[in-house]
Amino acid sequence: MADPKSREYKESMIKKYFSMVYKLALNQTKSHDNADDVVQEVFLRYVQNDRDFESEEHLKAWLLRVAINCSKNVFTNTWFKRTEALADDIVFETPEKGDVYYATLELPQKYRAVVHLFYYEDMSIAEISRCLNQKESTVKSQLHRARELLKAKLKGGYDFV
Repeated sequence: MADPKSREYKESMIKKYFSMVYKLALNQTKSHDNADDVVQEVFLRYVQNDRDFESEEHLKAWLLRVAINCSKNVFTNTWFKRTEALADDIVFETPEKGDVYYATLELPQKYRAVVHLFYYEDMSIAEISRCLNQKESTVKSQLHRARELLKAKLKGGYDFV
């Protein structure tokens, strides 16, 4: 097994988790450009980090946590406050995927994170709880509320932006 602090090991982990971090960043920021910036920041921190991770799962959880934190930082940045976001037009092969995707993007950020980690990263409630540093009951509640909001939105219900 390669040394976890070696360049080769870190490069292999970046390749392995790049897509996961990018999808989460895109889900959180709703912008390809901001997601690119978040991914760059996350992996820059990883490369510069001398920390010893207990396991690859620990590294994965750390990357997800840093991605969420960096995504939140995008919205507190002075530059973001003075700019106006451009709409990213994403074309889906089936309309159902587009509807669910866009409805998910309209959820409040705390719900988007839980939905993304649960459905797209296949993380358990316990894993999400550890990653987000929240109680399992909080994660369950957020997931339940997100599902209810999505159901209402997809049935043509209220707007929850």
